[in-house]
Amino acid sequence: MKRKMSLGKKITITAVALLLLLVGGFLIYSLDYYRASADVSLIVEQSPLRIETADHMTVIYPTGNNLDTGIIFYPGGKVEANAYLPLLVKLSELGYTTVLVEMPLNLAVFNSNGAEEAFTLAPEIKDWYLAGHSLGGAMASSYMEDHYDQFKGLILLASYPLNDAPIETLVLYGTYDQVLDQSTLEGVENKVEIIGGNHAYFGNYGEQEGDGIAIITREEQQAFTAKAIHQFINP
Repeated sequence: MKRKMSLGKKITITAVALLLLLVGGFLIYSLDYYRASADVSLIVEQSPLRIETADHMTVIYPTGNNLDTGIIFYPGGKVEANAYLPLLVKLSELGYTTVLVEMPLNLAVFNSNGAEEAFTLAPEIKDWYLAGHSLGGAMASSYMEDHYDQFKGLILLASYPLNDAPIETLVLYGTYDQVLDQSTLEGVENKVEIIGGNHAYFGNYGEQEGDGIAIITREEQQAFTAKAIHQFINP
């Protein structure tokens, strides 16, 4: 004689099955991300700057002026962190120590306080700036709300402030960015449009789904970005 399964046991099995489906679906989602382009390795290899990786972070050390100023960078959502090394190399060539924070599953929501670890890698830095692209910018802004006293400024690429933290903020966005809802930038005082740019060209990871088509090169957008950030830090 077969024993009937209790209602409670059926509910438990169903709940476990649903949980497994959700976890599996999320893992599939997170593994589908934008990889850094092949040219990133070449750009890094050809750079004369000292570049070191430790504890899921990459630090680029500058030569020249502004050696006491650093920029911590949060990558965009579902984008391999190394895709932003070309931009950070440009910033370090201008004299800034830059720290790229690698995010768990390439999602900054899982490590919005990554800046705390970055501080320890460059204790000689006096003035810190926090920057991020897209979702990384949103998480940088979120972290800034309770830690603004540790920074000199916030730099958002294709993103917008999530709070009213009393911190100097620069927002950069491309004309043809169709991923960012540009209406969210209304009321932002210090925003700079990159004429002809788009969402993806802040990094080297190919084209992004849903993005507009840029009419400038990736190199041009990043060079403009680096210059604008430099002017923001040194008005």
